Amino acid sequence: MSNGTFDFNVFLQDSKNTLVNPKSYFSSMKTSGGIAEPLIKAVIYGTVTGILYLLWGLLKLGSIGGGLFGGAIGIMAFIGAIITALIGLFIGAVILLIISSICKGNTDFEANLRVTASLMVIMPVSAFFGFAGGISFYLGVVITLVIQVYALWIMYHGLVESLKCNAGTSRIVCYVLLALIVLFTLIGMTGTRRASRMLNNSIEIMRDFDTN
Repeated sequence: MSNGTFDFNVFLQDSKNTLVNPKSYFSSMKTSGGIAEPLIKAVIYGTVTGILYLLWGLLKLGSIGGGLFGGAIGIMAFIGAIITALIGLFIGAVILLIISSICKGNTDFEANLRVTASLMVIMPVSAFFGFAGGISFYLGVVITLVIQVYALWIMYHGLVESLKCNAGTSRIVCYVLLALIVLFTLIGMTGTRRASRMLNNSIEIMRDFDTN
């Protein structure tokens, strides 16, 4: 944002640097200047994410079915992605502020909001690989886990470089979050396997009933 004007080229460069070189980006990122810029960034990331969801729905890829029904769900996912991005921006900023406070860092809300907006670059990246779940459930889980771990790595640099948090404490917090992510991923996989097993058993029972 320069002189009240959003520079899309700068936005693209910042997004690239956030993903490729987060330490350098966050060390020079402005933590003040109004909430308009982070809001615009959140809307853009949400829009791109929604477009990808819509695309996978129309192409019968990912967890969204194809055809008219898949397209309708994709449109809802498109709208939902933008709404989620806007709501997630503020909720994420509050959560990040709490983490920053624990790590003895900057507790200014705008600073945390700006870091959160930058972290949301992971949204379209995650959506881009949404097709993996349509190829293989386990492939989708692995890719999602890798992306979440990478997001934690980016967040660590945001905490340390932009919010001036204690590096050691920030590392511990990220390790705890990583453990929780892995735990919930395993729980989710177990639940999905059980649900799939129950569904298959129900189908077999119905087939036996029809045969008799």
